[in-house]
Amino acid sequence: TSIVPFPNGNHFWTDNSPAGCSHVNGYKVDNWKQNLRVIYQCFVWSGTAETRRRKAKSCICHMCGAHLNRLHSCLYCVFFGCFTKKHIHEHAKNKRHNLAIDLLYGGIYCFVCQDYIYDKDMEQIAKEEQRKAWKLQVTAVFNLQSPDVLPLLLFPFCSAGLRGLINLGNTCFMNCIVQALTHTPLLRDFFLSDRHKCEMQSNSCLVCEMSQLFQEFYSGHRSPHIPFRLLHLVWTHARHLAGYEQQDAHEFLIAALDVLHRHCKGDTINDNGKKANNPNHCNCIIDQIFTGGLQSDVTCQVCHGVSTTIDPFWDISLDLPGSSTPFWPLSPGGDGSTVNGESHLSGSTTLTDCLRRFTRPEHLGSSAKIKCGGCHSYQESTKQLTMKKLPIVACFHLKRFEHSAKLRRKITTYVSFPLELDMTPFMASSKESRMNGQYQQSVDVLNNDNKYSLFAVVNHQGTLESGHYTSFIRQHKDQWFKCDDAIITKASIKDVLDSEGYLLFYHKQFLEYE
Repeated sequence: TSIVPFPNGNHFWTDNSPAGCSHVNGYKVDNWKQNLRVIYQCFVWSGTAETRRRKAKSCICHMCGAHLNRLHSCLYCVFFGCFTKKHIHEHAKNKRHNLAIDLLYGGIYCFVCQDYIYDKDMEQIAKEEQRKAWKLQVTAVFNLQSPDVLPLLLFPFCSAGLRGLINLGNTCFMNCIVQALTHTPLLRDFFLSDRHKCEMQSNSCLVCEMSQLFQEFYSGHRSPHIPFRLLHLVWTHARHLAGYEQQDAHEFLIAALDVLHRHCKGDTINDNGKKANNPNHCNCIIDQIFTGGLQSDVTCQVCHGVSTTIDPFWDISLDLPGSSTPFWPLSPGGDGSTVNGESHLSGSTTLTDCLRRFTRPEHLGSSAKIKCGGCHSYQESTKQLTMKKLPIVACFHLKRFEHSAKLRRKITTYVSFPLELDMTPFMASSKESRMNGQYQQSVDVLNNDNKYSLFAVVNHQGTLESGHYTSFIRQHKDQWFKCDDAIITKASIKDVLDSEGYLLFYHKQFLEYE
């Protein structure tokens, strides 16, 4: 048996281990397969109206009577208990019943290992019963004579690439980012064309695992994927994310891009030996897609000399109204209020507002004087950020989590964001044109290089201490889906645009194709 240790002392059993979790063997006696099938049929994958009624009526916590709070069922006796309130944990300890099943996702939890475990035999039963339930649902809906046409009619909106992800214990922060990455067009094409050439000596390459993940997502399988290898590698290479506590999806995104960047440096997109046209000067697929250049202009208030630096970025973090950072008051009638077609409701804030604030000149004040190269002395100055080079995929991070010495809270301010985004007003070239009196809006509007389309949104529900991440992803031009761990449902454009928004992913229009 092979065990993968993790920094928090827990462990995860790998699927190359024939024995798996040793505590499962104590359950595999007598009619265990039939008993497990009955639990899946009656309480997990409800295929008929009768089983759905039975599940709704009987699946309540036997201690507090709640229907929610991640109900689990004991595999040894008839007992349902809350996982969140640890009622199922109390039962397991008192009765020494070590295994329970998640009644929403079907995962098996071992209270001795303190992990959701993988067992080949149990997973096979789960998949078989889930498929039976789906066939029964489709037969009932379409009044089919033969459920064997399931691949064509099961969820008519589904297509390759739509697949749920099992939550392995507070891993929704990872699942929502994986959904966004697997639906990034150029990243998808790179991995599905098998262009990664691994140069690592061990089986610890995150790019190899991502390549396998893309194969799984676009294989046509409908059952939720269990991303335990990905979780293991993330914990190995980004140890600050290890453990079963809830993590920040934005922090995970940056950590994942960093590890992917380091592991795929040998994968050159351009074979001519030239430096890549991005601020990192790296030809790896991550930098080709996600890296942009942020220009910082510091202007001396005495001689008006300008010092310019350009730094690479993978995302742009934007302040929100309601934070302790003063927000730029924007009036609906101000200059450029119709940029990106966003309309100002009374008191509302738009993504364009946040970008205007991000790129406005900021007076650094007397406490932050810099040594001016022209004056050769310390002077007050102003600083302005603009976009020197835009990435193919622009990710905007709305700073909803505020951490300070005196304050820790979540900012729930609604920010409207558009389906189509024009970044021209925030470019360094636009600033230079305005300063030279040459800026012409009609000409810049025709520049499609700066136009983006929304393709993924990550949302956070709940509080700073307790919450849940979900994501919306765009499958085709106007087809959107909500990904809530293992559950994928069709969503409307209104659902997407009305959501609170935490991470917004936009793709350059002229490079986007479906």
